[in-house]
Amino acid sequence: MALLVDLHFHIPYAVPTALLATALVVKLPTFVRAWRDPDVRATTVLLASATAVLVVITPVNIERLNKLTGVPNIASPWAYSFLTAFCATGLTMIIRWREEPSERRRRRMRRIYWVYAGVVVALWVTFLLAHAPEPRIYDLDTYYASTPWMREHILLYLTAHMVSCLVAAAMLWRWFPEVENRWLKSGVVLLQLGFASGLLFDAAKLTALGARWSGHDWDALSTKAAPPFALLEAALVALGFLVPQVGPLLQRWVRDQREHRRLRPLWRAVRVLGASAAPARLGFWAPLDLRLMQRRQRIHDGLRLLNPYFDQGLYQQAYEAARAARGEGRARGVAGAVTVRAALDTRNAGAPPTADAGSAQTGTHITGDIESVSRALRRPHTVDALRRRLTSTESTITHA
Repeated sequence: MALLVDLHFHIPYAVPTALLATALVVKLPTFVRAWRDPDVRATTVLLASATAVLVVITPVNIERLNKLTGVPNIASPWAYSFLTAFCATGLTMIIRWREEPSERRRRRMRRIYWVYAGVVVALWVTFLLAHAPEPRIYDLDTYYASTPWMREHILLYLTAHMVSCLVAAAMLWRWFPEVENRWLKSGVVLLQLGFASGLLFDAAKLTALGARWSGHDWDALSTKAAPPFALLEAALVALGFLVPQVGPLLQRWVRDQREHRRLRPLWRAVRVLGASAAPARLGFWAPLDLRLMQRRQRIHDGLRLLNPYFDQGLYQQAYEAARAARGEGRARGVAGAVTVRAALDTRNAGAPPTADAGSAQTGTHITGDIESVSRALRRPHTVDALRRRLTSTESTITHA
């Protein structure tokens, strides 16, 4: 029963930690390729520090770290140092987004890094000067609230965290009306919610500490109420910085994936013609944009080989018939599909090409709208039925 209770208690830590760790792993290849990019480096540091904070503050890991090092409460300066790095990186990333590159911007960011580096040093100094022999897994802040140097240690990390949240929230509030990009705007909203959660964390912690100093026991604010806000802050802030970077990439991937899938019927129809040169074979794991480019190229190569067999008259008849039933938008796609199917049959039958100005013009119409043609080819029975009807009508008129 105790094991189940302990497991239940640790799940809130495990979920955001796993999400942040996943985001960090996904981001690592980008970091390896473009580690010189300051934005990439900053995003990686932010994700790494946020993940490290959540890993260290998980109760089971606090206990493991204490036993491994033999130093009671050593997890405290580690966790608060990572939290301080998280705060500094968050502030500098907001400055990167808001301001154009300049010497003033570089000075501001360097100043932030130096200030927070000083906070990290002070955290370790105060911890080493303090006497905290009793390991505390859940209530270290309130248990040592009045202990010399531990008191300063605790107040130092809370103050640094609160100041970073207030400054970040103020910068984002002033900047929000100027943001037009929807992905960036979503990121700013997530960041605002994240820093608001951070301020609620600080408020709960400081209230519990104040109660201790005045002789009251409001430890539940520190041990029960504050941790969820810390977890929420880490997740929301990390998402806030990731969404503007990942969002456009995901949107482009979805668009390319949709087009790649839509071009499949036309690609399958013309691939039997073979390309003019041996194409490079791309596997499933090749980048989607490269596979899409190759599919377009193969389609255009195939249509170029079919161009002498296009029947301008058939294209025009199919276009008129389709426009009456389906409207202007889909008519050219249907007409192109009918013409492509007829040209394939003509070429496969060994008939000589009948290249003329009309077929060249038809080829231009088809190659200019390959997605609509491919969409029409998804229903080959409909296309063949229209083609048979037009062909039989033409035959009837000729014999008449």
